Amino acid sequence: MKKTYKIEVDCANCAAKMEEATKKTQGIKDATVNFMALKMVVEFEEGVDQDAVMKNVLKNCRKVEDDCEIFL
Repeated sequence: MKKTYKIEVDCANCAAKMEEATKKTQGIKDATVNFMALKMVVEFEEGVDQDAVMKNVLKNCRKVEDDCEIFL
């Protein structure tokens, strides 16, 4: 299942780091971050708790970009 989230990030390089961190999160099949549109499209693995996975995604993204925001 794919879901789109609004994000807040300062630069394209930071957005790329967020995308990599998201892809490495357990429960994520694929992810794309669009800096210009300030959106993140996430594809979840089958049968995962999407809310729990997204909390981990936010935690992982903040490790690479501490002031980023994902509006869950």
